[in-house]
Amino acid sequence: MIALIQRVSTASVRIQGTEVAVIGKGILAFVGVERGDGETEATRLAERVLAYRIFADAHGKMNLSLEDISGELLAVPQFTLAADTHSGLRPSFSSAAAPADGEMLFLRFAEKAAEGVHVATGRFGADMQVSLVNDGPVTFLLRVSPRPS
Repeated sequence: MIALIQRVSTASVRIQGTEVAVIGKGILAFVGVERGDGETEATRLAERVLAYRIFADAHGKMNLSLEDISGELLAVPQFTLAADTHSGLRPSFSSAAAPADGEMLFLRFAEKAAEGVHVATGRFGADMQVSLVNDGPVTFLLRVSPRPS
């Protein structure tokens, strides 16, 4: 699974002109699910996003996590993160999870994250307009791959 995370001072999602999710200080996470991902990856990615230290401490160093600052998480499903862009001029989505699997694992990610912080979500499969104020800017790409058996 993949999460493109951005440290934000505010972020929101609108669907058909209606605001469906909004957060204050925290992380906006665009979440992609790849073929082969499972509940273990969804749980590990949520834990990693919540514990990733991207917020400044009293000395201005990135030493605090989302949990440390009691921040909020806006999780937005984004299957395009799973695109293969290595060649050509058009992305291939053959590595993306099937829609049913993608939705289930996105929801598992959000459910696990909600055990630690307030979580708002976009809607799987919807045409969403995402607004954000990137604080920094600070952006990281996190990936959790299935472990070989």
